[in-house]
This record gives sequence, C-alpha cells and structure tokens, in this order.
Amino acid sequence: MPSKVFSAAPVGLSGQIIEVETDVHYGLRCFNIVGLPDKSVEESKERVGSAIKSSRFQSPFQQPERILVNLAPADLKKEGALYDLPIAIGYLSASGQIKFNPQKKVIIGELSLDGVLRPIKGVLPLALAAIEQDMEEIILPKANAAEASLVLAENADKENSFKIIAINSLKEAVNYLEGKIIIAPFSASPEIFTEKPSYGADLGWIKGQESAKRALEIAAAGGHNILMQGPPGSGKSLLANSLPSILPELSFNESLEVTKIYSIAGLLPEKNPLIKIRPFRSPHHTTSEVALIGGGNPPKPGEITLSHRGVLFLDEFPEFHRDVLESLRQPLEDGKISILRSGSHFTFPCRFILAAAANPCPCGYYKNPERHCRCIGSQISMYRRKLSGPLIDRIDIFIDVPNLTFEKLTSIDEENTSEKIKKRVVKTRKIQTERLRQDKILINSEMQIPQIKKYCQIDSRAQSVLKQFVDSGKLSARGYHRVLKIARTIADLENSENISYDNLSEALMYRAHED
Repeated sequence: MPSKVFSAAPVGLSGQIIEVETDVHYGLRCFNIVGLPDKSVEESKERVGSAIKSSRFQSPFQQPERILVNLAPADLKKEGALYDLPIAIGYLSASGQIKFNPQKKVIIGELSLDGVLRPIKGVLPLALAAIEQDMEEIILPKANAAEASLVLAENADKENSFKIIAINSLKEAVNYLEGKIIIAPFSASPEIFTEKPSYGADLGWIKGQESAKRALEIAAAGGHNILMQGPPGSGKSLLANSLPSILPELSFNESLEVTKIYSIAGLLPEKNPLIKIRPFRSPHHTTSEVALIGGGNPPKPGEITLSHRGVLFLDEFPEFHRDVLESLRQPLEDGKISILRSGSHFTFPCRFILAAAANPCPCGYYKNPERHCRCIGSQISMYRRKLSGPLIDRIDIFIDVPNLTFEKLTSIDEENTSEKIKKRVVKTRKIQTERLRQDKILINSEMQIPQIKKYCQIDSRAQSVLKQFVDSGKLSARGYHRVLKIARTIADLENSENISYDNLSEALMYRAHED
C-alpha cells in the first residue's frame, strides 16, 4: 500500500506543499526518485538508507524491494536535501515498519548517515506555506525551530493551532509520530524580538565632510541613490559604511520580508534568525551579472535582492564590468527584478539605496590642486565611459568628497553623529509614510508621476529655474522628476509642507555633475 506524507519546496521567495508518495513492493532491488529531482535529491536515497539502518529499522538496501518515491507536483523542480526526512518516513510507513496519521503534518529535514538531523535553508517561507495551506504542524530540525517560530508572530491567530515540532533525529521523529513520546511545540524566545541592533560604523568617526554628510542624510531620509566622487583616502568608503547607522530600524513586516530572502539564500545567523538591521551589501567589482541581479536554474536572489530595504554599496564604481552595471538600470527604476528561465518565472524585490563611490580618474587625482594627475586624456575618457548616461541618470545625488586639511582631521564634530542624524531621518520618514499611506508606498523615492504631481508642487520662481535646466538639456525627463523628489525630501527634513525655492536649488545642486 503506497504511503503519502507532506513536505514543502521553496519556490522563489515563497513555499509550496509537496506530496511525497512512496510505493514499496517485492522485486529486484532498486530505489528510484521521480518528480524532477536534482542531484542532491537523487543522492538522498543513500543518506536515507544509512540513516534508517543506523536508527535500528530495516534499511531498503537490506531487502529485495523495488522502491519508488514520487515528489508531486511532478513538473516542479526539486532541489536540496530537505526531502531526506519525509522520504525516510514515507518508506518506513509504506514498508509497514511504522503507523501514524500523516494528515496536516509537514515534514522537512536533512539526514546524516547516523540518523541525526541537520539544519536546512529556506525554512521561513516553507513554514509560511504550511500555515497558508491550513496545515496543523511542521516537523523540522531543532536548529531551524527559532527561524520557523517567526511565522507565529506574524500569524498570531494561528499561534494556538499551528505547532512547530523540533526534533534531533529520525528515531525521535518516528517516536513522536507514533505517539510514543510527547514533544512540546517550540515557541519563539522574546530575545529574538527585543535584541538591539548594532552598527559597524558611525558618521561621528568622520571628521569634516559636512556636505557629504548632508547628502547622506537626504539620501537616507528619502531613499535616494547617491554617487560619491573624490580622491583615494578622502573617506568615501567610510561614509557609505556609515549609511545604515542613520537609517530607521526595520519594521516587523520589513524584517520578515528581509529574513525570508536571507533564509532562502542560507545566510541567516544561527543565534538570532530575525534580521533587524537594514542589509548592507558591498560586492567586489569583479562580481558577475548573475551574482549581482540573481539567476541560475532555478533562479536565486542576487546582491540587489539581498540589499532589499537596505544599502547596496558599489565601491570602485567604474571598475565594474559595463554589462554588470547596465543590468542595474531596470531594477533601480522598478524596485524588483523578473528572472525568466525555461519553465519558470520568478520576481524578486529589490528596493534598496544605491551608494556608489568612484575616483575622478584611474589614478584618482584628476583636477586635484595638491597632487599631479598621471593619467592621459584617453585613459580618463575610457574610465568614465564605463558609466553610461542612462545609468547615471538613475542616480539622484552626486557629491564630491575632497581631501581633508589637518584642521578638519583634528576637529570635533558633535552635531553630525549617526544618533542625531538618525533622529532627523526617522522623523522625516514618518512624515512621508503618513503622506503616502493611501498610495501604499513608504518613502519619496518610490513616488511615481501621479504622486509627484500631487505632492511636489512648486512656485513660479522655482518652475522658471527648472525650465532653464530642462530646455538646456541639463535635465532629462527622468532627472526632472528625480529633482522634485529630492526637493520634497529636503522640505520634509525641514518639516515644511511646501517645497521652497531654496529646497529646489539644493536639489539641483546635488544633480550637477561633470560629464
């Protein structure tokens, strides 16, 4: 009699319930797994056989049996070792070695050869899928229990009906399913939600650079992209690394959204699986296009998705391969990336602040009054041509970061610490959230043309200035709308309901850059 147990599969950033059907009958010994399994799933029969034998059950390789395991739906590609435990349980049930009721139970976990369970990745979306499909409990490795318990906080009405059963081994799972032992459902530790985030850098460490700090404050307040240009050692990288310290803390829904991404990518910390700090990703300039935007088969999230709700820092911006940089154009505009592969279509979110840093030329000292530039004209031209016009047009703020004098390096700046700037940024974002609540967006950078027309009204004096910039070709249509959004953020920082001429002038100053 074939057996059926339920498991789950990651599909993009969500999960889907999988039926693991097992048929065992007498015949020439063989063990086949069907249902579009990848190599790691096909190899599970070896792990399962050894784990069953180590757990003192009759192994499929000790009997003259023909074993067929079907992972349904059969047209969905299955990958990973998370099917080890459900396949083992399904075999033991189909061979008559155990008896239990499999209904409303989702089983996931990787088995070691001695029957001990190992942690897996992508547990959070799988647990969410179990709740959405009205399952009553999920049985999983103990190391993944804290991550799975996050779904109870999001689905408070399910807290008493949905159970998370954390187990250590195949033997323990069998004893629980047969009712021989009782395992109390796992509940999340309060420390997961109360631990305060810590940051690696503080703007107070940086002496001088008041204009750059002001630009970072505006970028953080409105979620605007920023490009910093200056000679080596002027503080561009440290400024970018300090950006997360002035961003508001993630809301619980944003934390779950980011945690789900990192769960699928297998990057969650073991001790505290809830990500509360806004992501900061800094890929090397040799990063490939697939690593940056995502891809593969099946597709996996890339650096832009791992930066969702946080910061993507691209140091040595012109050193990235041109095709890699060009792949950023659509995600920067839409806040999402759609990846199509044969038989699959996934959309990953990527709402991030792009912070880029660049030298003015290959040697870094072009037009520097203190150092002589060693680059010839063709080198400088080639260096800058790596950044196309359409890509540059998608950056909101351009700021020069010059070398500091000795007096600036030894000065004390108590006004521009991360703590003080963050308070102003948080206050400004609350203003934006209230204004844009009906439009279901959070910050000014997410505004589209209808919202810009509604919330970015300017007077006739400011309109005449913008007219000159647009008619002279200094501003494209996209640049025009981005200037208005920056001006709206500057007005919000001043707690002003209307955009003033000074607000617009400052916004235009940040758009000025050398071609």
